[in-house]
Amino acid sequence: MLIETEATPNPATLMFMPGQLVMAAGGTRDFADADEAAASPLAQALFDLGDVEGVFFGRDFVSVTAGEGVDWRDLKPQVLSVLLDHFSSQAPLFTPGSAGGIHIDDDAGFSDDPADADIVDQIKELIETRVRPAVARDGGDIVYRGFEKGTVYLAMHGACSGCPSSTATLKQGIEQLLKHYVPEVTEVRAA
Repeated sequence: MLIETEATPNPATLMFMPGQLVMAAGGTRDFADADEAAASPLAQALFDLGDVEGVFFGRDFVSVTAGEGVDWRDLKPQVLSVLLDHFSSQAPLFTPGSAGGIHIDDDAGFSDDPADADIVDQIKELIETRVRPAVARDGGDIVYRGFEKGTVYLAMHGACSGCPSSTATLKQGIEQLLKHYVPEVTEVRAA
């Protein structure tokens, strides 16, 4: 089995592609710490390495974020070993019976105005078709959180969370795209 690796715009995060489906149906799962990783034997094994600060499962990749000051030359072989063991043994991604595969994003407190339903649908469609695929290529994900008074709120996950270029991505990339196609959008902010 060959697992390809790829750098991401976030220097602390590498993307590992096992050449097979990781999360079905386009779902994603972000583990910000070892406590959250308890639902997944794979995520737990990666956190158990000690130098891992974040794990993200995408459709066909796993992004791993190293802790501050960790050298990827030392950590990468360890991560590859864990991933090879997991995918070669065809172990389950989540602990059976734990509902670990179910991930409900935290509510950012936004309640879209029903009068904005058409605008919100346009925004969500653009995010799904144009933004999420591009962000996934960089080892991350982006999730719609809300729309209020012209401002779109989005949450960044995986390699995009904490990435030095995520602000530029939001402002110069996503904001410009949404403003172009949806004139009611005046700003995009991280939620």
